[in-house]
Amino acid sequence: MDKQSKKEIMFERMSEKKKEVKIVRRIVLIITLVLLIVVGIAGFQAYNYVNDALKPVDPDSEKVVNIEVPIGSNLDSISALLEENGLIADARIYKYYVKFKNQADFQAGTYGLLPSMTLDEITESLKTGKVYREPLFNITVPEGLTIDEIAENVIAKKTKFTAEEFLAKVQDPQYIDELMVKYPTLLTDEIKGENVRYALEGYLFPATYAFYEEDPSLNLIIEQMLEATEANVVQYQAVLEEMEKTPHWLLTFASLLEEEATAQSDRQTIASVFYNRLEADMPLQTDPTVIYAMGEHKERLFNKDYQFEHPYSTYTNKGLPPGPIASAGASSIQAVLDPANTKYLYFLADSTGKNHFAITYDEHLANRDKYIGQ
Repeated sequence: MDKQSKKEIMFERMSEKKKEVKIVRRIVLIITLVLLIVVGIAGFQAYNYVNDALKPVDPDSEKVVNIEVPIGSNLDSISALLEENGLIADARIYKYYVKFKNQADFQAGTYGLLPSMTLDEITESLKTGKVYREPLFNITVPEGLTIDEIAENVIAKKTKFTAEEFLAKVQDPQYIDELMVKYPTLLTDEIKGENVRYALEGYLFPATYAFYEEDPSLNLIIEQMLEATEANVVQYQAVLEEMEKTPHWLLTFASLLEEEATAQSDRQTIASVFYNRLEADMPLQTDPTVIYAMGEHKERLFNKDYQFEHPYSTYTNKGLPPGPIASAGASSIQAVLDPANTKYLYFLADSTGKNHFAITYDEHLANRDKYIGQ
């Protein structure tokens, strides 16, 4: 073989090697690109998954999920509990999130959490032992308001609903029936009594209510108040059964104290007066029932007003009125069940609102002359 042929063969081999190198490089490049794409897609998917797991599970949910965190629970078990109940998307991510935020010292207890809560809100709840969530707005129902006053002074001023819409809702027979099924222990047939003005009068608990949506429905507003009343009444169910009394009796009695009393001690003492008068078969003769019966606010009642015939008037009728005359707070409810031990049968309030009590009618007249001047 001559030198020329050897060179040609060498060049051919070199060309082939170059081609092979190019092909290998191209393959390596393609593989690298594929791997980068795969890693990128996986990273993007992982990023989206983690990002979604850091958000509320259901931002629009108003459903309360009750969970029990046992004593001695660690972060692993709490994270798993939250995921099992649909409150977080991923237990591992929540665990890492909590560690990253350097949060600890979760408290055991029962919690009513929502899938719409953020991880921070859930964490804060578990740390403080109470449900923490930032409300969009609050509604405050002061103690001693009637349903008419709640409609006009609370609902009409704080929500998109008019007083008339609210009153129509709380008087809707079908809705009342639905509520009686939903709250069977609290709402009994007594609320449909022949002379009861409003079925839900006295059942809308005075408190501050937090709402997490801009336009809560009337159903949600009303039922949140009913749930608060149920929580404050049902805890005394055993006591009521022992007394052979009902929640309606308790709320009716408590509403009288709410309208008459100015302090906790007064509530308990006034409760004793009412008990004493009931036992003595005397009419309760409490002015707020006359005002409620007349359906208009009055700063002062006159003799003719006390003769006003109406089922709610405790001047013309013995015993409690057909139903509550206002929404009573926890102090009044407790006072009914824990009255002072007295023999008082009479009381009156002076110009400052302070109540003065008496055992006999003569003592009562003396108090009237001394503190009222008539």
